[in-house]
Amino acid sequence: IESQSFLINFVSSNMNLSVKEKQGLLSINGLKERALETLRYMNVELQKLELKNDIQSKVRFDLDQQQREYFLHQQMKTIQEELGGVSQEEEMDEMGQKAKTKKWDEKTQKHFEKELSKMRRMNPQSPDFGIQRNYLELFLELPWGEYSKDKFDLKHAQKVLDKDHFGLDEVKKRMIEHLAVLKLRNDMKSPIICLTGPPGVGKTSIGRSVAEALGREYVRISLGGLRDEAEIRGHRKTYIGAMPGRIIQSLKKAGTSNPVFILDEIDKLSNGNSGDPSSALLEVLDPEQNNAFYDNFLEMGYDLSKVMFIATSNNMSAIQPALRDRMEVIKMSGYTIEEKVEIAKRHLFPKQLEAHGLTAKDLTIGKKQLEKIIEGYTRESGVRNLETKIAQVIRNAAKSVAMEEEYNKKVTDEDVVAILGVPRLERDKYENNDVAGVVTGLAWTSVGGDILFIESLISEGKGSLTITGNLGTVMKESATIALEYIKANAKKLGISTELFQKYNIHLHVPEGATPKDGPSAGIAMLTSLVSLLTQRKVKKSLAMTGEITLRGKVLPVGGIKEKILAAKRAGIKEIILCHENKSDIDEIKAEYLEGLSFHYVKEMSEVLAIALTDQKVKNAKDLK
Repeated sequence: IESQSFLINFVSSNMNLSVKEKQGLLSINGLKERALETLRYMNVELQKLELKNDIQSKVRFDLDQQQREYFLHQQMKTIQEELGGVSQEEEMDEMGQKAKTKKWDEKTQKHFEKELSKMRRMNPQSPDFGIQRNYLELFLELPWGEYSKDKFDLKHAQKVLDKDHFGLDEVKKRMIEHLAVLKLRNDMKSPIICLTGPPGVGKTSIGRSVAEALGREYVRISLGGLRDEAEIRGHRKTYIGAMPGRIIQSLKKAGTSNPVFILDEIDKLSNGNSGDPSSALLEVLDPEQNNAFYDNFLEMGYDLSKVMFIATSNNMSAIQPALRDRMEVIKMSGYTIEEKVEIAKRHLFPKQLEAHGLTAKDLTIGKKQLEKIIEGYTRESGVRNLETKIAQVIRNAAKSVAMEEEYNKKVTDEDVVAILGVPRLERDKYENNDVAGVVTGLAWTSVGGDILFIESLISEGKGSLTITGNLGTVMKESATIALEYIKANAKKLGISTELFQKYNIHLHVPEGATPKDGPSAGIAMLTSLVSLLTQRKVKKSLAMTGEITLRGKVLPVGGIKEKILAAKRAGIKEIILCHENKSDIDEIKAEYLEGLSFHYVKEMSEVLAIALTDQKVKNAKDLK
């Protein structure tokens, strides 16, 4: 018992207990009770030790895991350095150093530092780390507050524009005005200019010349077929593969915040499932908003107010009205034959010679031959097809040079026909006026002006009107209005009212494969029907354009310059227009109007008095 009491007393006095608990054990007289109480305390101690061991083993495992990862990262870092790369830590330090050289305001600086510290906390193996790195790299590469110095030598600018483009006086004048204001103010918000006109007239290329004249960087993006809003505004960083919009990307490439920025084919924007890109462009092109353009990827406002945006389009009606309202529209109509000859001689021919490895010693071409190519093989307002035809002529010479064959070093008319074939585009020339009811109208198309023939024919029947030629609603309505006006004023026009019960009238516009619509053929249709019903000849070499009303008024129409150029190409001598279109004629250079005379009318009766002669057509029908 004595040995047992010694063991129990020894354990009790040496246990990890407080003095109070030991005092409690000492106060227990019974050996058995003291032994039980000591055992209870030992059980508690045992549980504590087990828990402690368990925690220690877990901690040891976590530490081993961390040490393993640290060891692997250190290995990877060493391998990267051996391969010539930069470790993540060094990369982030480098970013921090670069940030100190940037011209950022306090808000941007704080935002960058916050994003950099966020990157430092990230695990380099996580997918977000790559996105964050791309984000910070973009932030550092963007030209915040960096502007190229503009050249304010206006005479030099004029020379650059004249050297690169023949004609286009209105556009050049506008660019020089902008440069003059920039010189005087030096802090002007750049205007948003939209150059609109047919293909091939030099809308896009003038942007490059403007950039050269101003001494600015040149950036161009094509908006044709773009249907995703994120292409303009960028993607949010939450998406995998997120990247900034095309605007921010282009500025990064330019390296300055005031480039000349060409937005090509702004009328070809389409609407997709991912938002409306034309609405996203509103913020880019609004001078009141674009000083803080918000890109979803950048998550910061970027100042676009010093960027000179030049948009190009073929058809202004296809542009959203709100977007059109933000831009200053400058119309670029087609070139005359004289202008095309000069453009071909100064720019296209030398350019194509160089492209085909020839020099001016190997081949030359005269103005007469260029005129033949223009009139016989290219039916366009611009010069793109003309360049293709010139290239064809040069290729033929290049083949002869390469094969060491004899050829004419000066291109002749016979060479043109031999290389390009028989001229195919003589059909838009004015036709004769020997048939009643054939009138020449003037039309505007997206590729420039054109002439069209309106024919009408009479046959026995019950007075029905048939209209053919792939015409739109507006043209069909014009034909109906013209016939109703004739019926209402038959006596004045010397037409028997009985004709309308005895005969059917058929009105046709040739080339049915081409859809035609618009208000400009009204007076031509009226003249055609009156010529048919009276069998009077239409005046020779005459064309007309204008809309009509039931009351007999003639209304103005658009596209006058393009129509006048088309008339001149076709050999027209006289043109009938609404008196309100006189201002459009006044804007056209006098040299383009040589050989043309204009009649300005207000009423349909004036049109008929000018257009119809008293002479009857050959084999005139006796209409009773």
